[in-house]
Parts: sequence; C-alpha cells; structure tokens
Amino acid sequence: MLFGQEMQIDGDSDVYVLHPNIKSYALKDVGFQVSNAGNYTLERSVDPTSPYNKNQMLKITIAKDLSGFKMATTNASGNRRLNIFKGPHAEGNVEQYHFILQNLMDREILKKK
Repeated sequence: MLFGQEMQIDGDSDVYVLHPNIKSYALKDVGFQVSNAGNYTLERSVDPTSPYNKNQMLKITIAKDLSGFKMATTNASGNRRLNIFKGPHAEGNVEQYHFILQNLMDREILKKK
C-alpha cells in the first residue's frame, strides 16, 4: 500500500490528514519508531482494558520525508484489517482509538479533514 495524503479507518466517518506543522521530533516524542526504511511507525492497542492486549491494533506509518501516511486497524499480527466499530467490544475500542488519535492531533501530527 502506498502512502496517501488522507486516510480513513474502516467504519470511521472521520478522514485524517497529516498536520501541516508535523515535525519528526514530535513523532518520536509520542512513540513512533524509525523503521529500517526510515519511515516512522506507531502501533497501539485499542483495547481499553490493557495497552498490552494486542488483539486489535491501530497501526500508523508516516513516510520518512513526512509527505504521506498509512493508517489501519488490524489484528495482532497486522495481516488482517479489522473494523473496530463493530463487534462486542466496539464501544471501548472506539473510545481508545479516539483517545490515541486525539493525542496525535494535539501534538500536530494528524488533523481531521
């Protein structure tokens, strides 16, 4: 999957774009890791009961030149996309998902379109 200018998670009505003031140090401050290819990656559990329960994950990858990004909710291994807005744990998972994204918006990494 190529990096895009705007992303929307399956089931979410909001569309996100990279904030125009994005800085690489802010990415590192919130926990992004630099991959072997130089891109910034963040993986966070959307389970509200434990950040260590990785059944459902939010994965965000930002291009090394900060020109685009990818964002998806996946299973623990990352090989299958999930819709966290459906299912028995949807309410808590969506609340945690929005908490993570709000932090990224507060830090001028992402913004709603």
